[in-house]
Amino acid sequence: MRDPPRGEGRTSKRCGSATAEGRTAGFIGVNGRAAVVNEVAIRARSRGALEPGGKPSSLRFMPEITPPNTADAGLEINTTFVRTRNVLQARGEFGDLFVDYYLHLQKHDMHPSPEADALFKTALAAFVLHSASRPRNELTAWTINFQKPLVNVFLTADNETGAVAGRVFEENVKELPENIFYSDVVRLGQPKRRSAVSFEGPDPVRAAEKFYAQSEQRLARYFQLGEEEFSLMSEHPDCDLNWLTQLTAEQVGNLDKIETVVPVERRVYRWHCGCNQERMLEVLAPTMKQSPDELFGDEEKIEIRCPRCGARYAITREAMEAFVAKE
Repeated sequence: MRDPPRGEGRTSKRCGSATAEGRTAGFIGVNGRAAVVNEVAIRARSRGALEPGGKPSSLRFMPEITPPNTADAGLEINTTFVRTRNVLQARGEFGDLFVDYYLHLQKHDMHPSPEADALFKTALAAFVLHSASRPRNELTAWTINFQKPLVNVFLTADNETGAVAGRVFEENVKELPENIFYSDVVRLGQPKRRSAVSFEGPDPVRAAEKFYAQSEQRLARYFQLGEEEFSLMSEHPDCDLNWLTQLTAEQVGNLDKIETVVPVERRVYRWHCGCNQERMLEVLAPTMKQSPDELFGDEEKIEIRCPRCGARYAITREAMEAFVAKE
């Protein structure tokens, strides 16, 4: 299997209250077309940062040194099973999660372009719905490489804790002959599983649906039911494929009125990476031991970004020396 493309991202930001219209690609809207949503936008200059390898592409689950804040209400995803159709639905209203994502960008002075930001939000919604449809003992990551625009989207989730995080890479993204979608899954006591499929077009939803069809070998369809409400309908054994194929967003929105649905589970997801200053010191420690001058040069302080969420951390030479000395 080919290695996922690398990408570094001195990504740029978006957070705040100004609005500009953008498109939620791929999700089928209630009018049968892609719906228009409001994108929050504040533009500022990005600052350079030291990237620890710049790889969004492999499943790199950091130890959860900082656990999720369970006092945070989080994003509630409800799954239901459609009887006689044998289809699982995952559904959620993503407004609060999008707000947490923008607050994260603001906090760490990250400024993705409007196009990259729209891709990330669409992918985030698709990814969380997928995760909620999977077993609780899974760690999952998606890396979606787009060639036009040249962007990598990375997402990761821990189904046990409900933590979800990610970032978009717009710089140093590898040019490839085609778009590639990578899925990595880890279950306790089992080896990592990786799937890779190619896809066409700048649409995370079409990429995810292609992944389901080719790698999972079952039908899955995403729908946008409101400005920030989304649903995933996925095939299960003995599924009524004709019904699922012909399903509309309006029908999905009123599913409990027209079909027999059975509640399955309620899950809560929160924007949370788990990275912190100590973890960043751990990442840099091997390089510090081998070549401190290469790491710091003539500087007394460097800036490093978390490879999973892009959070910024300022690391001083003095702190790095003290950390290495303790090991």
